[in-house]
Amino acid sequence: MNWNDKTMIRVAILDLYEGADNQGMRCIREILNQFAEYNQLEIQRDEFEVRIKKEVPDLSYDIYISSGGPGSPLESEGSEWENIYFDWLRNIEKHNANEAHVTKKQAFFICHSFQLVCRYYKIAEVSKRKSTSFGVFPMHCLQSAENEPIFDGLTNPFYAVDSRDYQVTSPNHNTIKRMGATILAIEKNRPHVALERAIMAIRFNENMFGTQFHPEADAVGMTLYLLKEDKKKTVIENHGEAKWKSMIEQLNDPDKIVYTYAHVLPNFLQHAVNKMHPVEL
Repeated sequence: MNWNDKTMIRVAILDLYEGADNQGMRCIREILNQFAEYNQLEIQRDEFEVRIKKEVPDLSYDIYISSGGPGSPLESEGSEWENIYFDWLRNIEKHNANEAHVTKKQAFFICHSFQLVCRYYKIAEVSKRKSTSFGVFPMHCLQSAENEPIFDGLTNPFYAVDSRDYQVTSPNHNTIKRMGATILAIEKNRPHVALERAIMAIRFNENMFGTQFHPEADAVGMTLYLLKEDKKKTVIENHGEAKWKSMIEQLNDPDKIVYTYAHVLPNFLQHAVNKMHPVEL
């Protein structure tokens, strides 16, 4: 597709990391840079520190990406920053519900943000896990994901970085049906384990998508992160040396997170941009 030289895509990144050391924000920036370069687009990117500075974007942006983050997605209920965050979400909903607005706002929610939004919509139960999930794991697509453009090109299962102490389970199917939402993927199905599988991806509506895994995680950055002595020590102390070695190996497998990194968020961005009806030359 040829793009008009004046085409600019405005992207807002909602930073929920609360100042914690992370790779997520760097990875999101890098994906946006790569997407802009590949498509010869001009992207204006602005970041908003949600939890400390209580910043949220206005409605002047085309695309919104809300990050992962540390801590509990339950204990923040009723906090000032969360109320501001949900006010922003309601403004997006109101804009998209207005038939006069032909171009809708597109939003992607990652991990912590995904858990918050699931709680907000009461679409499923959000609870603490019995133990931390940390590593590269298979994500199993449901039949409902067959025609999902954000998963276009992925295998079933596909692999992604999972890092969380909380989970989204027990979907409220009445709410899901009423919203027009769709559950697209779950964590590895283990029939011999008497624990409900977590929901790993949901299309909340035509314009909002979320994953409980980290589609932005890249192999190089995650490898360097895990090779840091303090991070290596933490992983080995909490999960064992075998887990650390396994993660290093899987991070550099071209069929695993490298593939997911190249598809999920780029597919979302492409789908979002296509909906903006750019001028063709």
